[in-house]
Amino acid sequence: MTTKKLVAMLALTLPLTLALNACGGGSSGGGGGGTQATVPAAPTGLAATAGSASVSLSWTASSGAASYNVYRGTTSGGESATAISSGIAATAYTDTAVTNGAKYYYKVAAVNGGGTSGLSNEASATPEPAAPAAPTGLTATAGSASVSLTWTASAGATSYNVYRGATSGGESATAIASGITTTAYTDSAVTNGTKYYYKVAAVNGGGTSGFSNEASATPQSVALATCGGVSLGDEASLNGFVPFPSTYAWNTNIASAPLDPNNTAITTAAGFAGLHLHHDFSSVAGGDYGIPYVVVDSSSTPLVPIDVVAYADQSDVAYAPFPPTAPIEGSPAACTGGPNNYQGDQHVLVLDRDRCMLYETFNSVYCSGAWSADSETIWDLQSSEQRPWGWTSADAAGLAIFPGLVRYDEVAAGAINHAIRFTMQQTKDDANDGYFVEPATHAAGTVWGVSNIMGMRIRLNASFDISGYSAANQVILTAMKQYGMILADNGGYFYFQGVPDPRWNDSDLENLDSIQSSNFEVVQMTPAFPGWDANTAPTGAPPTINSFTASPSTVAAGTPVTLEWSTSNDSYDYIDVIGGVHGGSVTTTPAATTTYTLNATNQYGRSTSQVTVTVH
Repeated sequence: MTTKKLVAMLALTLPLTLALNACGGGSSGGGGGGTQATVPAAPTGLAATAGSASVSLSWTASSGAASYNVYRGTTSGGESATAISSGIAATAYTDTAVTNGAKYYYKVAAVNGGGTSGLSNEASATPEPAAPAAPTGLTATAGSASVSLTWTASAGATSYNVYRGATSGGESATAIASGITTTAYTDSAVTNGTKYYYKVAAVNGGGTSGFSNEASATPQSVALATCGGVSLGDEASLNGFVPFPSTYAWNTNIASAPLDPNNTAITTAAGFAGLHLHHDFSSVAGGDYGIPYVVVDSSSTPLVPIDVVAYADQSDVAYAPFPPTAPIEGSPAACTGGPNNYQGDQHVLVLDRDRCMLYETFNSVYCSGAWSADSETIWDLQSSEQRPWGWTSADAAGLAIFPGLVRYDEVAAGAINHAIRFTMQQTKDDANDGYFVEPATHAAGTVWGVSNIMGMRIRLNASFDISGYSAANQVILTAMKQYGMILADNGGYFYFQGVPDPRWNDSDLENLDSIQSSNFEVVQMTPAFPGWDANTAPTGAPPTINSFTASPSTVAAGTPVTLEWSTSNDSYDYIDVIGGVHGGSVTTTPAATTTYTLNATNQYGRSTSQVTVTVH
C-alpha cells in the first residue's frame, strides 16, 4: 500500500473512532465507560401488624432500591432462604398465607441491579381472628337463690363472659364469670328478692365483643309445696307441687350437661334426622287429645282392686284409689279396649294427695263396676324411686308418665321445671328386645338399625332463638333447653306429650310443630351408647325385709291396726291391699281377717313378707 493511500484511510477512520469513544463504545482493552450500580443498604424500621389470617408489614425505603424481597419463618432467626414474595415495589406488604394463632417472623431485603442487600431487622406478629359479634337472645330465668341465663351463640366465639349489675345498664366492668364455653350459665351468687341485670360478651383470640342485650330476673325463695296442697279433680292444678325430689332424673336441669360422644351420629341417623316436633295434646275443641289425670284423696276415695293381666310379674299389683270416673286416655266407651282387646294405650293416671302416691296403668278399662289393665305401677312421689332393671311400667321405658307431661297450670305459672316425655316410632333393637339407658329400666326395641335408645335425653340447642314465639310456647321451649326431653315410648315420630285442657290455644301450639329435629342434641348417656339390654343390665341383691308386724294381730271388726316394717336397701314399698306406703308404718281398719303382703323393691328386684290380722 502506498503512503498516500495509508494517510487517506487514517484520515477517514480517525473521526469515526473518536465519535464512538465519545458515545462510550470503547475498545476491547478499555473499561466500561459507565458507573456500575451499588448494592442498596438493608431496609430498616420493619414492623409487623397482625390481622385476622393476615400480617401487614411496613419498612423504611432503602436508597437506590428498585424492589424488595420478603422472608418469613416460624422461629426467630429462622426466616427461609427463599423469599415468600419478591419484586415488591412499595415499602409495604400483606401476608395472607398465614394461620390464626401461629406466630410468624419476618425480614426484608432491598434489591437493585447491583444485587440484594442484607436482611432488615426482624419483626414478628401472631394473626388472630376478628373479635366476634355480640351475643343475642339473652334471657334470664329466676330460681330460688339462682338466675339461669341462656343466649344465642356468636360465630367465631371461643368463650363468653357474663356481667351483672344491680341497676339497668349498671353491669360491672369486670365479668362475674369468664371462659364459659357453652351458651348457658347459672348465677348462684344472688340473693332472693333482689333484681339483677345481666349482659354477655363473646371472646376469641381477636378480642372481646360488645355487650349482648340486657336481661333481668329477681330470684325468689320457693316454699316447698306439698301433696296436701294439690287441688282435687280431673287435670287439677298441682299449685306448685313438683312430683319427686329435685335430684330425680325428671327434675334435673341438664342445660350445661356434656353432649353424648355419639351426638352427631345419632342426630344425623335415620329415625332421628329430618323430623320435626309434634305437640301431642290439645284443647277440648281441638280434639281433647293428650294423657289426662285425676287427683284424689285416698282418705275419702275408696281403694279398689285392679285386675292386672299381661305384665303382672313386673307390676305393682295393689288396691288403688281409682274412682269409677277416672279419665282414660283416648276417652274410650265403657268396656272398650283393655286386656286382650288392645285398642290404644288407654293410660289412667291417678295422683293420691293423701299418701303422695301416683298410680299409673296401661291398656286400662272400666267395665261392669271393675277396673282391669295390662300393667300397674305405683310411684312414691317423695322418693327417687328406682324400678328393677329390665322391668317395664305403664310406659315402655319403665318410667313414670305423669312427671313428663306438659300441663297448662305450670305453663300459666311461667315455668316447667321438669323434662318432657317424647316418643319415637323406632327404637334400637337387639336379640334381647333392645337397649335402654338411665333413667329408663326397660327397652322395647323395634329396629336394629336405628340409634334411638329408650331413656335417651335430648335438649333444644341453647342457640335456638325462641324470642319469636308466644309467652306460653317460650315456657315449653325453655324447658326443652333446660330440662330436655326423655324418650319414653315407641309412638309417633318426635311427639311430645301433654295433658288435654280446654284452655290450650291449639293454633298457637301448632307453631311448635315446625321446629326441626336438627335443632336438638343428645345429652351424654349412662351407660355409654347403646346402653344395656335385659341381659347386660346390672345385677345385685333385692331389698331385705327385716320385720313386718301387725299390732294388734287379733281384733274385733272396726278396730284400727298398725302395720310396721323395717327394710334395708329398698327404693319403694307397697302393701297389696293398701297401696303405696312409706315411713315404716301405716294404720288400717280391717273388716275381716286379712293377710297383708309387703312388697319392697329396688333396682335389682323385689322381696315380700306377709302378716295376717285376725278379725273376730
